[in-house]
Amino acid sequence: MLSFFLYTAAGLILYFLSDWILNQIEVRRGQRFANRSVVFFVIILMLAVVVFNVIDYFMAGRVG
Repeated sequence: MLSFFLYTAAGLILYFLSDWILNQIEVRRGQRFANRSVVFFVIILMLAVVVFNVIDYFMAGRVG
C-alpha cells in the first residue's frame, strides 16, 4: 500500500516538475516548441524512469 502512495505522489510531482522544466527551456529559448507535447513526454519519461527505479531500489527490502 505504501508503494501505491509513493508512485502516485512521484507521478504528480513529476508532472508538475516536467511542466516547469519545459517552461524554463522555452523561456530561455525565446519561443514555444512546435511539438510541445513530445518534448514534455521525453522530459517526464526520463525523470520517471530514474525516480521509479530509485523507488524500486529502496522498496526492494520491504514486503507489502
